[in-house]
Amino acid sequence: HSVAVMATASSLQLHRKIHKSYIKRVSEDCDSFEFAVSEHLRMSGVYWGACALSLLGALDVLNRDFIISFVKSCEHEGGGYCGNVGHDPHILYTLSAVQILVLFDALDALNPETVLAYISGLQRTDGSFMGDEWGEVDTRFSYCALCCASLLGRLDAINVSKAVAFIRSCENFDGGFGCEPGGESHAGQVFTCVGALAIADALGTCRDEVLSWWLCERQTPGGGLNGRPQKDADVCYSWWVLSSLTLLRRSDWIDSAALRQFILHCQDQEAGGISDKPGDEPDVFHTFFGIAGLSLLGTDDVPPIDAAHALPVNVMQRLRLRQQQPNLAVAVCAASPHKPESAPMKRFIDSPFATRAEFEAWLCLPPIERAAAEQAVVARYKNLVSTK
Repeated sequence: HSVAVMATASSLQLHRKIHKSYIKRVSEDCDSFEFAVSEHLRMSGVYWGACALSLLGALDVLNRDFIISFVKSCEHEGGGYCGNVGHDPHILYTLSAVQILVLFDALDALNPETVLAYISGLQRTDGSFMGDEWGEVDTRFSYCALCCASLLGRLDAINVSKAVAFIRSCENFDGGFGCEPGGESHAGQVFTCVGALAIADALGTCRDEVLSWWLCERQTPGGGLNGRPQKDADVCYSWWVLSSLTLLRRSDWIDSAALRQFILHCQDQEAGGISDKPGDEPDVFHTFFGIAGLSLLGTDDVPPIDAAHALPVNVMQRLRLRQQQPNLAVAVCAASPHKPESAPMKRFIDSPFATRAEFEAWLCLPPIERAAAEQAVVARYKNLVSTK
């Protein structure tokens, strides 16, 4: 297998076609070494590949029915999902399963009550979450719990205030977050904490400016981002760091052009895929996070991704539409000039908006403009429903 061929800066571009082929190929090659060693995290691998293809506008190259059947085969009787058939359930793979079903518009393939019961059962009295029955605690698991509950439209199923308190207890003097109280700040953990706080409508509780400085200092002279001081740049941090800065509204604190060049230099221009750094072997994990990083940068015609839920914005819009449909008739009636105005939306999770930025922009509008904007959202969703 060839390694990535370095391109000149003037010719750098995202090689969409070969990346689509690469993801499809590795998802079907059951005899490869990569397939064998990733057996334990197959569920997450499916999510990375499917989400990358969705961002490339090519989700349909995957066998939808086969993937949904695979997800269902990994469902545990306790409500969680396993990394692969016959493995133990874990909150990491439960989130991946939910994200996959959201991508394929197939949430009806799961029982939300049993999934939520499994997740809430992993929350401890201090607000933290265990990854599984064996008791490991990590802020990654807090993010998984909040993200799952949000995607299922049921944040009420867990104790959000205690979850937020635990995450806040993992904040360090440098503004970053660790995997547990006193743990070293790490960009991956920062994303899980910032993403969880964003979903919980509690971003205002962190020291955003200090944290943003720590995050922007993760950019190396080569343009890439690292996870901790004195470490090499890695494509995956294009997501972990930049998504956090995006949620904190400070994505312009890094050199975007230099980061884009670093990501594109990590492409294998012969066989497809993106690696952790230039010249290394590509894998699906870094391919997804490289493409997601370009999405956050707003370059290369990659559509926008939701920085908190790690799903394409159009997919989140569809999800929120589905969740709003039972109340759509009421909303349309309330928006009529012959009826009283609808009650204002108080929380992002209760709103039909797909992104927090859109919701917060709506909140900042004068009341008279807010009503008109809400009517426009209802009209847009009615049009989406009629075209399904």
